Amino acid sequence: MLRLLISRPLSDSELVPWVAPQESVAASRFAPARRSEWLSWRALVRQTLGSDSLTFSYNSFGAPLIDGSPLCLSVSHCRGSIVVALSDVPCAVDIETLDRPFSRLASRYLAPDEALLSDSPLWPAVAWCAKECLYKFSGLQGLDFLHDLSIRHVDFNTRTLSACVLGADPVLTLRFFFLAGRVIVFSS
Repeated sequence: MLRLLISRPLSDSELVPWVAPQESVAASRFAPARRSEWLSWRALVRQTLGSDSLTFSYNSFGAPLIDGSPLCLSVSHCRGSIVVALSDVPCAVDIETLDRPFSRLASRYLAPDEALLSDSPLWPAVAWCAKECLYKFSGLQGLDFLHDLSIRHVDFNTRTLSACVLGADPVLTLRFFFLAGRVIVFSS
């Protein structure tokens, strides 16, 4: 089971019933937009799972965990949007706005053979999110997006791509879609 929760950052009044007081205090050190995103994903998970008492922590890689739950969790945010993946198996998700200048940085994350996989103007954004997703899914620190994370195939008709870490199997199938000027890539 994979559930994707997609939302805008919640307002203060929407957050109140779902955010623990200590989280509000911890979030006060963040800039306003980051504070809203950080609190909002927690509220979304609690609303979805129907429990305002869930607590969260982070593993040694910095990935969020639902304390005491077998559910796997992945979180991403960009300007004005939050996405959370909840699953009973390891999962990863990434979201980005399509108006970021991905093409300018493509040589830093897209190998020449990967650049040739699609001529879609959306390909650099999809590839960036795919590599972010693959990085999160791997659970490994210090991977280089250009050399350690590989995209082998993309199909814009089925909105799927296959990718791997460090050139090894297994090959992971990722899915993607576009929504309101954003691209969302997730492990399936």
